[in-house]
Amino acid sequence: MPLHPSLTIVDHPLVQHKLTLMRDEGASTATFRRLLREISLLLAYEVTRGLELRTTRIRTPMCETEAPLLKGKKLALVSILRAGNGLLDGILELVPSARVGFIGLYRDPDTLRPVQYYDKVPGELDERMVIVVDPMLATGNSSVAAIDLLKEKGARNIRFLCLLAAPEGVRRMAAAHPDVPILTAALDERLDEHGYIVPGLGDAGDRLFGTK
Repeated sequence: MPLHPSLTIVDHPLVQHKLTLMRDEGASTATFRRLLREISLLLAYEVTRGLELRTTRIRTPMCETEAPLLKGKKLALVSILRAGNGLLDGILELVPSARVGFIGLYRDPDTLRPVQYYDKVPGELDERMVIVVDPMLATGNSSVAAIDLLKEKGARNIRFLCLLAAPEGVRRMAAAHPDVPILTAALDERLDEHGYIVPGLGDAGDRLFGTK
């Protein structure tokens, strides 16, 4: 039985190569940031594959023709603070007109449960594709809480994009939100006793921002 009814692992060689470089503990903060931006651009191609299109009539230098354009409201990117911001740059490079929202959550170190401290998201979520971004899908608690909030605000077409996922987090998402597709660069082995992904790459936020 699959971990999730709609889990996609992007096995493109460039994605896997860059992910290996990011996992290396010797990678500098600058290198980690650059690689995360590059890999997010590659992942964005896959996660936006289902955007709807309409046709419009244009004139090329040769003739008039019917050609496709994106349909409906601009898509919404929602970052789970703070590490999710590292995925935004690459996606916005591909879709610069996207609306951007933020949900602030931190994980209680004792209970591993999410604590919300901030949210600011675009309007009319019921008319937009919403892509939630967070580099790590570990326990899944923060991701589930963020998607709970977005559904309360009207979002219906939601996708979750992460760099790494643990089986425990994927199962948690499947139980809470089986209708939300998950797209990731890798499904790792497990979580350790502190809720970190193994083999993983450490704390994505700390490595991205140079903090501990």
